[in-house]
Amino acid sequence: MNTSEVLKIVDHTLLTQTATWEDIKTILDDGIKYETASACIPAAYVKQAAEYVEGKLPICTVIGFPNGYSTTATKVFETKDAIVNGASEIDMVINIGFLKDKKYDEVEEEIRQIHEACDGKILKVIIETCLLTEEEKIKMCEIVTKAGAEFIKTSTGFSTAGATFEDVKLMHDHVGEGVKVKAAGGISSFDDAEKFMSLGADRLGTSRLVKIMKNTDNGAGY
Repeated sequence: MNTSEVLKIVDHTLLTQTATWEDIKTILDDGIKYETASACIPAAYVKQAAEYVEGKLPICTVIGFPNGYSTTATKVFETKDAIVNGASEIDMVINIGFLKDKKYDEVEEEIRQIHEACDGKILKVIIETCLLTEEEKIKMCEIVTKAGAEFIKTSTGFSTAGATFEDVKLMHDHVGEGVKVKAAGGISSFDDAEKFMSLGADRLGTSRLVKIMKNTDNGAGY
């Protein structure tokens, strides 16, 4: 598989607290140049970013990020605001405490309400696999499927660990028909990316692959 095929499923991501508009513009320019699936950026920059790219690159943002424990009403408002501002894709964080309390209906209903607020745009549900038991991961595959979201996603990249090969395979094996898997956090090479894809990842959240390409273009090699 060539690098351009891999980059087509990458959400080129910058979510650090210190990100400036100049930093965001670099992400957007690189996303357009390397034809990534989207640029995933903080919500505060979505409107400006959507105007800047003029439809050349889908804009993705995060909701309830990174801890997931905002109220459902807050997350729904964030989602509607992001969509109005030009977001094409939404990555939300579940309420992990509710999952551990076995409030499965509440977790599912929240995802359903946010999906409805997406108004036909793609919703990816971040379950933060590093904080879950295997049983909880499998349960979330079931809940995300029932709630109607398009993707289940491994990680925020802001917790104790990112995506693992084992988790991506488990998620791929347990989600229902039509639900895709996004691996995010710690994807540092094209070899890693291809391994995740072979195990069932349909989307990758990372900034490092584009950085590798830029270094290659500048003569630094892999």
